[in-house]
Amino acid sequence: MTVDGGVLATIAVQFAGIALLSFGGANAVLPEMYRQAVELRGWVTEHQFADMFAMSQVIPGPNVMIVTLIGFHLAGLIGAMVATLAMCGPTAVLAYLLGRAWDRVRDARWRAVVESGLVPISVGLVAASAAVLTIATSTNLVAGLIVAITAAITYFTRWSPLWPIAVGALLGLAGLVH
Repeated sequence: MTVDGGVLATIAVQFAGIALLSFGGANAVLPEMYRQAVELRGWVTEHQFADMFAMSQVIPGPNVMIVTLIGFHLAGLIGAMVATLAMCGPTAVLAYLLGRAWDRVRDARWRAVVESGLVPISVGLVAASAAVLTIATSTNLVAGLIVAITAAITYFTRWSPLWPIAVGALLGLAGLVH
């Protein structure tokens, strides 16, 4: 497979930029990944994005594996490596540098204020990710009901979300969800 260097550069720039906004982890920037990969660039379809997200959550490794799958889809093994390095490299360097600086100001009053301010931002970004994935995966009434029921069970009870997920998987095997 011949890979266009422009595609690799675009993958690198897009995922490096997204990575630097990922307060709260990779799942916090899923809406932007979706926007870039599905809506703006057309790299993958809505359904492929949802499938890649699901696969990235069940395979061993960090939850950022979705970028590896998108990179692989676009440019094979080299695309997977470029996407993964672009997503992980800048944030690893930034986390190291900020961690060292953050330790130096551990007793500053403003540090607690900044940390408190980042919590709602992270929660909001993760909630936006949930909304994007809900829209992308709710392809019919049964799928929408599964999402709503799973969310309600997870929010209002102490039941493991694995039970409704298992029921959803069985309904998918039965052909009720596509």
